[in-house]
Amino acid sequence: MNLRKHELIGLEVEVLHATDPTQAHVRGRVVDETRNTLVLEIQGDEKRIPKHGSRFRFEIQGGLEVDGEEIRFRPEDRVKKAR
Repeated sequence: MNLRKHELIGLEVEVLHATDPTQAHVRGRVVDETRNTLVLEIQGDEKRIPKHGSRFRFEIQGGLEVDGEEIRFRPEDRVKKAR
């Protein structure tokens, strides 16, 4: 599956690696996305995770890993580029 074509908001995600060690290995639901970040809801709180320098596992089709650089576009641009 090409994650670039998929809407990320609403997906469950785990941060496998992050440049900030406090953000590594957190798990939550994507509630917002910008060009450079994913906003995750984690136990009722929102946490902004930069895409640059991070690796994510999305709970879609049994788990799909993606490097943050691969999805580092505005959501509307990411879908256009994937065509």
